Amino acid sequence: MGIVTEDNITEVVTASLGKFGDITDRQREIMTSLIKHMHGFVKDVRLQHSEFMDACFYLERAGKLCDDNRQEFILLADILGIEVLVDMMTNPIEGTVSESTVLGPFYRENPPVLPKGASIILKHYDNEETAYYEGYIKDENGNGIPGVIMDVWEDAPNGIYENLDPDQPDYNLRGRFETDENGHYAFVAVRPVPYPIPEDATAGELLHFMGHHPNRPGHMHFSISKDGYRPLISQIYDAESEWLENDSVFAVKESLIGKFQPAKEEHGTDLYFPFDFVLKTDSAAMAAE
Repeated sequence: MGIVTEDNITEVVTASLGKFGDITDRQREIMTSLIKHMHGFVKDVRLQHSEFMDACFYLERAGKLCDDNRQEFILLADILGIEVLVDMMTNPIEGTVSESTVLGPFYRENPPVLPKGASIILKHYDNEETAYYEGYIKDENGNGIPGVIMDVWEDAPNGIYENLDPDQPDYNLRGRFETDENGHYAFVAVRPVPYPIPEDATAGELLHFMGHHPNRPGHMHFSISKDGYRPLISQIYDAESEWLENDSVFAVKESLIGKFQPAKEEHGTDLYFPFDFVLKTDSAAMAAE
């Protein structure tokens, strides 16, 4: 069985799994499927060696781009719709629970911890529209959940995230908040603008190869968590933004679209954006407590 031909190569490789080292059933399942699908792809397109080498060098270039500010492989997975598919399978829609969507490549850990209602704006732009975001984070029974931790982040009015823009202050338009005793959150930010994902390197090469565009609609990112509940990574979208129906990373969902409204005097901003979230109880975590 070890002598390979084009007809038996897939079986030879899959038969080798676990022969010289222990692997779990899940490892075997993943690797068997990966090998079968990759070999099937190679056979289906009759991949040539020069194309194989091009792909290897492409991945090498993508790897060299990864650092604390840019995760190129997540960006490539987004362009191919892989991350959003993985997210949908990981977090299926259940009842009234809020839908999740992709984390994206621009999240930064440990943003500034701010009091409820504080502003995450550290630099102002002539074309900015300030916005007061608020809402409630609730459980499946409609009760507000106190003490929920919420990270938020967005692009600046120039369409660039702070970690990709040396002209922005560190952690501009990023913050961490906690819901009050009623599950209420609030913060001040800007109206997010549509922007192109980075297309200066391998991400752009992939987009051009696909004949696709790089643009994303305006959105605010959320990472929401509390012990006893399933973490929620999501985005909320501006209903009036361009590219809602043609998002370059396929992450827009109808339930995540909201509308900006004129702000009231007490908001102290140009606009107002109300939006509630519903978290799913993590039954396994609750049982362990």
